[in-house]
This record gives sequence, structure tokens and C-alpha cells, in this order.
Amino acid sequence: MSEALAHRCNHHPVREAVARCPSCRQFFCRECITEHDDAVICTTCLRQETRDQGAKRWSVAVLFRFGTAMLGLVVGWYFFFGLGKILVSMPSKFHEGTIWKATVWDDEP
Repeated sequence: MSEALAHRCNHHPVREAVARCPSCRQFFCRECITEHDDAVICTTCLRQETRDQGAKRWSVAVLFRFGTAMLGLVVGWYFFFGLGKILVSMPSKFHEGTIWKATVWDDEP
């Protein structure tokens, strides 16, 4: 701690330094440092760390969304492919609308 008192703040040269950032190894006053993950760190390094973590999360989110979209397309394709197979397997009378005429009601007078 006495080492920090002999130095001045990196951002405010008129103020005495109270801590040294473990990441950038520069000295800072009380206004320029913050506690994060049980360590005292300067705001610049904290901003950089959170930006890096946010970028990693963003890339995972993009991959997840892309995978979900591809899965949706595959499921939709199989659904419509199966529906088409069912329609093709039906007799032509069904598509022409004549299958309904060949039912029990045709026997009525």
C-alpha cells in the first residue's frame, strides 16, 4: 500500500493513488477503481473484461439461433414431405372429387 501512496492516479495527476490495477499494472485513485470478483480493478480493464465476455456469449447465441433455425427448416421440410407423400398415395378419385359419389348415399332413390 505504501508503494501506491508514492504514485499519482493515472487519470487524475493531482490525486494520490490508492491501488494498483492487477491487469494493466497502473496506479489509480479511489474514483478510478472498482471491486469486481473480489479484486480491485480499474474501470478501463473492467470494461475490457466485460466486453470480451459479452462477445463470447454473443457468438454462442448466434450459433444457437442458427442451429435452431436450421432445425426448424428440417422439421418443416419433413412435415411437408410427409404431407405430400400422403396426398400422392391417395386414389385419383379423391383428387377429382368423385370418391364421394361412390358411397352409400348413391343407393338412395
